[in-house]
Amino acid sequence: MSITRGFTTTIGLVAAGALALGLAGCGGASADPDSSAGGDGDLTTVGFVAVGPEGAWRKANEQNIQDTFTTDAGYELKYAPAAKLDQKSQIDAFTSFVDEGVDVILLSATEGSGWEDSLTRAQEAEIPVILIDRGIEPDNTDLYVTRIAPDNKEVSASVAEWAQSEFPDGAKYFVLEGPAGVSVVNERNEGWDEVIGAESTFEKLGAQTANWSTEEAKSVFETVLKSNNNDVQMVFAQNDEMGLGAVQAVEEAGLVPGEDVKIATIDGTKNALQALADGKLSFVAEYNPLFGETAMEVVEKVLAGEDVEPYIIVPSETFDSPEAASEALPERQF
Repeated sequence: MSITRGFTTTIGLVAAGALALGLAGCGGASADPDSSAGGDGDLTTVGFVAVGPEGAWRKANEQNIQDTFTTDAGYELKYAPAAKLDQKSQIDAFTSFVDEGVDVILLSATEGSGWEDSLTRAQEAEIPVILIDRGIEPDNTDLYVTRIAPDNKEVSASVAEWAQSEFPDGAKYFVLEGPAGVSVVNERNEGWDEVIGAESTFEKLGAQTANWSTEEAKSVFETVLKSNNNDVQMVFAQNDEMGLGAVQAVEEAGLVPGEDVKIATIDGTKNALQALADGKLSFVAEYNPLFGETAMEVVEKVLAGEDVEPYIIVPSETFDSPEAASEALPERQF
């Protein structure tokens, strides 16, 4: 079954579009001027417990949040990136925001588990928490207001559906994963496995974390190629940087990426789309990072005492040809 040929497909568009319309109808100033952003001349304080430096996608996402929650928009954003992706530093920042009494907390967790005590404390302080991108495990929706993110399972399922189309007789493949314990990694595995897991013609050679890193992915996949005598037809890289590392490993092995080994990635950054335009990547599923405006609309609704859905899906696209990538590149923002 073909996904797209020479154009993009929107993932989760119907559900997300309907929600966006609902948010647009409720956005802006609250009926209670004291609870809206800047309603009485004061700034609404937002504590952003962030991941920090972790590749092009994360940089685009966190910069978009910072560019949205500005003083001109009525907000004071307190940005707290994790120290070396350390969860403890995130928990410390979260605790500080609760003690300080910010109006709302945005949380992008470095690890899915271990947040129950912090979220309970915020709840007791009547500070709403909105998850940005990553979920928590176990997913107790009573402890946070909503999660805003693309649908990881649907995004990775689109990669799997492309693989079925590209390899109708099956293939030997390897998975380059993000760090263990991160919710998006588990969700991307679930989406892929739900489609490919039942395909007996696809042979999984293994999976290993490369920590979202180009350098680590190159090293990991060099070893995989050597141990399999270069007999690998496909790589599913859970982010663009790892996919580009696989490209380097394929080239250094004397093989041709896009021909001898097809590489599919998730994120949709400029570098990945350029590699797809150049024929080095074969498929790129976007994981749209630009949802600052949606986050601000949700914050306004929450502070106005309105209900929001527990999971707000950000629409994303897929790119399966050099032509589609070339067409998208001039307007790419990340």
